Amino acid sequence: MELRKVWGSRPLIAAAVGVLIQDEHGRVLLQRRGDDGLWSEPGGALDPGEDFLTGARRELLEETGLTCPRLTLLPLPESVQDGPELYHCYPNGHEIYIVGMRAHGTLSAAALERAAPDDSGETLELRWFPLDALPELSNNANRKSMTILRARVGLPPLPLAPTPPPPPVGNFLHDLRRVIGHRPWFAPGANVLVTDDQNRLLLLRHGHTRKWTLPGGGLEPGERFEQTAARELFEETGLTAARLEPLEMYAGPEYRFTYPNGDVVDYVSVLYHARNISGTLTPQDGEVLETGWFGVDELPGDEELSGELIRANLRRWKEGQSTQP
Repeated sequence: MELRKVWGSRPLIAAAVGVLIQDEHGRVLLQRRGDDGLWSEPGGALDPGEDFLTGARRELLEETGLTCPRLTLLPLPESVQDGPELYHCYPNGHEIYIVGMRAHGTLSAAALERAAPDDSGETLELRWFPLDALPELSNNANRKSMTILRARVGLPPLPLAPTPPPPPVGNFLHDLRRVIGHRPWFAPGANVLVTDDQNRLLLLRHGHTRKWTLPGGGLEPGERFEQTAARELFEETGLTAARLEPLEMYAGPEYRFTYPNGDVVDYVSVLYHARNISGTLTPQDGEVLETGWFGVDELPGDEELSGELIRANLRRWKEGQSTQP
């Protein structure tokens, strides 16, 4: 709310988690919201430095008073929340684009008798609903989540509410920094593994950090993670991929990064593997100082890499190499 005083109602990107809880009859647990009186799955924005599963457990407890021992993140790609259809305008006029993940778990129907939402007023009522008899839902994020569950039992997708076109691609985080300064902020984005015919990995030495990193960058409001990956890959390298395969999503306190200018970001990042690359490698002027192709045993040392997120991305790639026949 402090940010809104200076940012106004303009769209922000909200890193959030949705919590899908079902009972033994396949019904889904929904809350009637205090802001618009409509229904949604439990969930909400991550706290700074929080990972998605921790956020899911916290939001479930705050909004229902319940815990779910078997709560897990859905697998990619159905877990990912992104895209222009996940625009939401709150009753007070504040606009957001929801990005993040979905968690899923099961509880007995009788668990609802123990429900005790906190006193914030976010939850007016809790109820189990059959997937073929859902109430009026609050926003498209909820409709997309319910569509995932409905598809599992052969039900058709829910229609989405119309949304305004997203703003043109610019430099959202740069504009936001003018308002928030150096303080920590979630930075949703994507990184891309690009390999050549010798199975060497492409790394870029970044102009700001002078460290080795992967092609990638930040998400713009209304953009999908895959669109970010494709856009940043082309901007930084001149290459395009016929297909981008999602491998893993990263978030949590270990992925906080401080830039040389003092800006602090909490990365929320999807890692993609680029398939069927085309184009000529053309480093982005000023942004990329150097490019290099590295075999699995030739990668730069950890101190030469641009933070823990990139180190985790490279570990994921190395693990994939070790499992190949």
